[in-house]
Amino acid sequence: MERNKPSQPCFHESLFQFLHELSVHNDREWFHAHKTRFESDVKEPMLAFIMAFSEPLQRINKHYFADPRPVGGSMFRIFRDARFSKDKSPYKTNVGAQFRHRECTRDVHSPGFYLHLEPGQCFVSTGLWHPDPESLRKVRERIVAHGKAWRALQNSGIEVLGDALKRVPQGFEPGQPCAEDLKLKDFYTHMPLTDREVCAPDFLEQFTEACRRGAPLAAFLTKALELPW
Repeated sequence: MERNKPSQPCFHESLFQFLHELSVHNDREWFHAHKTRFESDVKEPMLAFIMAFSEPLQRINKHYFADPRPVGGSMFRIFRDARFSKDKSPYKTNVGAQFRHRECTRDVHSPGFYLHLEPGQCFVSTGLWHPDPESLRKVRERIVAHGKAWRALQNSGIEVLGDALKRVPQGFEPGQPCAEDLKLKDFYTHMPLTDREVCAPDFLEQFTEACRRGAPLAAFLTKALELPW
């Protein structure tokens, strides 16, 4: 099969094979010896996918964009930030891309659409992960002010996940209809994928459809943060 045609980019099993081997040999010497594999099997296919998703994403919402730059774009770096972690291994054993709002281009803690590729643990997610306190307050206030719209979103089949507090946060009434949702500290969807699904020729369409299904949550969060939708 011809690889990475511009009209229909594809991921291949070689991406997962590289990431699996990296999890076993997570050191700089091994990575540098296999850097050409990283470039051809992981980085280039992901950048091609990001570029191909640009047009479908514009049809979902014009304020979100796909940035195919190899540095500073939608693709996350393979290098781990181990400064505050007990795990000092230098590389991530997954590859991911986040498609953000044009006014939050460098903020990973902003609303967005996310693709995570990792052997046996791939998924698509839409939403807001670990927002700053002010953004979190705004989302909670919008849930209270627009409770009917929030419940309609959930009743449409969107399951909103995230870490949660044990109690309703200070400043919010614990007896209100959306009290349990106010405990959330994140607001995102999670759709698991198999490695085979990721490698399928129609994966771009499948990913686009998953993002489209999560768009109502992205819209709610975007408006809560007073960003254009």
